[in-house]
Amino acid sequence: MDSANETESRSIEQATFEELTEIIAELEQYRERLVNDTLSMAQRAKLMKSQALAALEPSLAQIDANLEVLRERQAVLTADN
Repeated sequence: MDSANETESRSIEQATFEELTEIIAELEQYRERLVNDTLSMAQRAKLMKSQALAALEPSLAQIDANLEVLRERQAVLTADN
């Protein structure tokens, strides 16, 4: 694990339930904006929607993985309370 991931992990571990809720909401909004902007640009460039989404898939997978980690941490905090 590199130092950036270690720092991120420590930050997530120390985040409060409210902070996690805010981070999750912001990341969900970013994901939605990314998809919408990409599809809009693809339409202007006359690319097929499936091509645009395929190109975006690695980024979406990473965002979804991060969301899962955040939601799991949030669930742990909820269970601890």
